[in-house]
Amino acid sequence: MSSLFDWFANLRKTELPMQKLQEREIADGLWTKCTACASVAYTKDLQANQLVCPECDYHNQVDSDERIRQLIDANTWKPLNENIRPIDPLIFRDRKDYQARLQDYQAKTGLTDAVTTGTGLTDGLPISLGVMDFRFMGGSMGSVVGEKLCRLIEHATAEGFPVVIICASGGARMQEGMFSLMQMAKISGALQRHQEAKLLYIPVLAHPTMGGVTASFAMLGDIIIAEPKATIGFAGRRVIEQTLREKLPEGFQTSEYLLEHGFIDSIVPRTQLKKTLAQLISLHQPFYALMSPIEQKYHSEVSETV
Repeated sequence: MSSLFDWFANLRKTELPMQKLQEREIADGLWTKCTACASVAYTKDLQANQLVCPECDYHNQVDSDERIRQLIDANTWKPLNENIRPIDPLIFRDRKDYQARLQDYQAKTGLTDAVTTGTGLTDGLPISLGVMDFRFMGGSMGSVVGEKLCRLIEHATAEGFPVVIICASGGARMQEGMFSLMQMAKISGALQRHQEAKLLYIPVLAHPTMGGVTASFAMLGDIIIAEPKATIGFAGRRVIEQTLREKLPEGFQTSEYLLEHGFIDSIVPRTQLKKTLAQLISLHQPFYALMSPIEQKYHSEVSETV
């Protein structure tokens, strides 16, 4: 009996070093497991496919830096209003101080807040781009997000650029209360002036786009695009079901459901997004986006006269 135990003990000793050797051979981050289908993909291949699973087409969340690399031509990105930083107007505290929470997310993400804005070229066409980053407090819309997007839109209006905003947000930021809710009207007003200048606005709804973002600028586009299988809505599914006391239909609040019911205009895979945006901009603003502000003013006056 003892010899049998000795045999198992010796076998275990020979297996452990081999297991450790195999673990050492696989470097951290070399492979990525899909959260949707559980398939394993080589991380570099996944990144080359813009973080879309090659097996099931699941669109993984993308940070703002990566999104800019995907959409903007190399060496053309010019950031705007980088140094606007949030404050704590309500001296808000939940489990920790809001100011401390902001500092933690700033250190973790390298961002000042949940949106990055700037201008650049997409297939040679100038655009003003805002990218919401879900890593920063769930992409929640605070006063800095509203201010940066508003300034981006006003800059685009002055320069005659189309506006593209990548939306990925849980909604308004509760730590800023009414200051957060005011951003809905503020951004919407800037978009109205942009529209009056006969300029193009395209929101791209990524997973998830919820709350006050959906209730304002995410749904005010001339053409509304969504990524496949993105969750888009105002309140969460469970909240709606508990309020209505009814079971919601399958796929409710997905981009496919919204397309079927006319709330969005198109579902575009991420790998086709840059090409699609360039085509839409060139079709709707083939020459207007390249005009000087004086030429744009003259064009608007002539159009109104006609």
